[in-house]
Amino acid sequence: MKSFNNKVAAITGAGSGIGQQLAVLLAKQGCHVALSDINEQGLAQTLELLKSYPVTVSSQVLDVSNREAVKQWAQATAQQHGSVNMIFNNAGVALGTTVEGASYADLEWIVGINFWGVVYGTKEFLPFIKQTKDGHIINISSLFGLTAQPTQSAYNATKFAVRGFTESLRQELDIENNGVSSLCVHPGGIRTNIAKAAKMNDSVKSLGIDPVKSSQQFDKLLRTPPEEAARQILQAVLKNKRRLLIGNDAKVIDAFQRIFPTGYQRVSGIMTKLMNKY
Repeated sequence: MKSFNNKVAAITGAGSGIGQQLAVLLAKQGCHVALSDINEQGLAQTLELLKSYPVTVSSQVLDVSNREAVKQWAQATAQQHGSVNMIFNNAGVALGTTVEGASYADLEWIVGINFWGVVYGTKEFLPFIKQTKDGHIINISSLFGLTAQPTQSAYNATKFAVRGFTESLRQELDIENNGVSSLCVHPGGIRTNIAKAAKMNDSVKSLGIDPVKSSQQFDKLLRTPPEEAARQILQAVLKNKRRLLIGNDAKVIDAFQRIFPTGYQRVSGIMTKLMNKY
């Protein structure tokens, strides 16, 4: 893909953060957009931001963990816009818990959104994207799809899964050589609402972690503006990159993990203790 002009992009989680900024930047470049989010109010705010751009915009309140709903959205998008070139599987949630303290309900909740949502979005849009012979699938993993952290086992599991799923998909698309490609994105700390909306249970107290204090500390680490993250993602699509790390934190921690593939775990555990001691 060499340009976004007159292309069609579908975006999940478009009601805020990276998804919202992707919609704005794409519209500025003449790309038609199909937006979805479970938050109707956030979706309406994004629609308001796009009013001044001469592109076709459609929207759908959507729970990405609902396979049938995603299927219907993909079909409706192809029908309304005539074609679909891109899907940005961006919707995601966070969960802070120990492995022992995690309820099955919470595990099913986060896997349904973070992993199955990506799978459904990929599989339901892929046939339409292939028809264009000029398309891209962009799946949002995380820095935590490269390294594991205490209290993040469920989130880590979903983001590692997105990474494996997307990297395998990319290889298959390369072999087919039909004009469609894919990108796996690993953001570090992005200034979005994901930390504020995250679930966290009291099981983390068994590790000496104060849930409120931990959430506040994590929020301070969210430094990269979502508009910058969106800009880098679109640039990576045009360059046909396989993997994108966003933020110095993601790059430093990824490098540390490469040098110390198992030793980083000990350091991470020590840092978690120190951060919650003071």
